[in-house]
Amino acid sequence: MITRRVLPIRNVTVIQGPPPSPTALGNPTPLGLGAFALTTFMLSVFNAGSNLINPAVLTVILPVALFYGGIGQFAAGMWEFRIQNTFGATAFTSYGCFWMSFAGYIYYIVPQLESTGKAYQATGLFLFSWLLFTAYMCVASFRVSRMLFILFFVLIITLILLIIGELAQKPVVTNVGGWFGIVTAFVAWYGSAAVMINTTFGRTVFPLGSHKVAAVLPK
Repeated sequence: MITRRVLPIRNVTVIQGPPPSPTALGNPTPLGLGAFALTTFMLSVFNAGSNLINPAVLTVILPVALFYGGIGQFAAGMWEFRIQNTFGATAFTSYGCFWMSFAGYIYYIVPQLESTGKAYQATGLFLFSWLLFTAYMCVASFRVSRMLFILFFVLIITLILLIIGELAQKPVVTNVGGWFGIVTAFVAWYGSAAVMINTTFGRTVFPLGSHKVAAVLPK
């Protein structure tokens, strides 16, 4: 007769790894709009004329344009891609690249063009190219929120005035464009503050006029 021997079961210690990190992401819109607003404000103060600030200190904007307006806004755009927000991703990534390329243009290219006396033509082309992009983003923003539509509309006016001021060599027109740029910055700041405050309070404190179709901002 064959007998079976039952071995006792020993307790086995199971080594568990760290808990998985949450996949949910925060809303990157306040970062993107805030970066755009602050950098636009600083540049627009210079464009508005020497009565506000001495043009000799223009280079103060370069590190801000590179790191906050550029890299910060670019990062916000990448996070917008992560949450499948095509409009926000395209806007923040593109304007982040705008500010980084602007910093490089002012620091590296403009000094080389000053000897030719044609730097204003290069600046006009640079701004006109971004005007084309801004124009169709303005059309798309009409179905996102009223705040964004106002932002892009005022930005278009700003770019048109700056382009005319550069190509026609009319500093007064550039100054007017600078003031419109300041308005643009405050509209963007309003959007950034509204999303941040509405999210923190859990209710609509500052309205944004968001539409129901693929909104980049919460209601």
